[in-house]
Amino acid sequence: MLGAVMYAAGDVRVEERERPTVVNPTDAVIRLSATCVCGSDLWPWRGADPVTRPTPMGHEYVGVVEEVGDAVRNVKVGDFVIGSFFASDNTCEICRAGYQTSCVHREFVAGGAQAEYLRVPLADGTLVATPGMPEPDLVPSLLAASDVLGTGWFGAVAAQVGPGRTVAVVGDGAVGLLGVLAARQLGAARIIAMSRYESRQKLALEFGATDLVTERGDEGVARIRELTDGLGAHSVIEAVGTQESMMQAIRATRAGGHVGFVGVSHGVELPGEELFFSHVHLHGGPAPVRRFLPELIRLVWDREIDPGRVFDLELPLSEAAEGYRAMDERRAIKVLLRP
Repeated sequence: MLGAVMYAAGDVRVEERERPTVVNPTDAVIRLSATCVCGSDLWPWRGADPVTRPTPMGHEYVGVVEEVGDAVRNVKVGDFVIGSFFASDNTCEICRAGYQTSCVHREFVAGGAQAEYLRVPLADGTLVATPGMPEPDLVPSLLAASDVLGTGWFGAVAAQVGPGRTVAVVGDGAVGLLGVLAARQLGAARIIAMSRYESRQKLALEFGATDLVTERGDEGVARIRELTDGLGAHSVIEAVGTQESMMQAIRATRAGGHVGFVGVSHGVELPGEELFFSHVHLHGGPAPVRRFLPELIRLVWDREIDPGRVFDLELPLSEAAEGYRAMDERRAIKVLLRP
């Protein structure tokens, strides 16, 4: 099969790889219908995360079950399924509490989803089947549920978004934009999207943003406080993962407010004294997408939301490297790959 492999920063190649098979009785193998490039894939592409060996890439996936192990009961051959980037048993105490990405048996789905086929461990706890075979136009939105929609949703939940609340979203990538969508679905009264790119601003407004802030850092914080009578937002979603974005999120939050941080942290250090006196709640981490999948699939299936609009460039899998370049250069918000 074909699959994308990263050899070094800026060096992604699509090459022949061994087609996966069932290894453990709890495995499933799926034929991918669509996959994509994630913003987190750009960290190693840019050299921020070292690439020490050729690494199969990709962790977002939807497709049709081709083969299952003898112990798999919840999905069957022929099902159209969606899964998360972490495999989980969905039965341990941590999973039952809603934190499947910290499952005691968790495994990163590391076979490389930017490919034609993928082996998914712990299939019963990881994969969720759709009610039937989806219409082609639903596939991008179902793919978004595999990561960026679930991550934006968790960011909103972690930030305690709800009716009557003012929400600010730091980051205008796919996760941030879908954090806007989640905030609207969860009933936020006001949603402030921090973005300086016109195409992303447009989509943020269409997803439910009520205000746009183009400033960053201290200027961005000042602007949000100006918009909130000097108090700051009730809820802030941090969807970048840098020192600047985290501090911008914390400082834009009112006393007693909540920050949901879902950007993969790189070099973030929190000043203890400032945090102590801020009275700001922090919660986040790797999104437990599996917790939200049944509801997100329902919303997509019933056409109540259309998160697939974050995919503004579609390429064949063979052109995966161009997808990385397009996202790195901000020529695309998110790139969908067709195997």
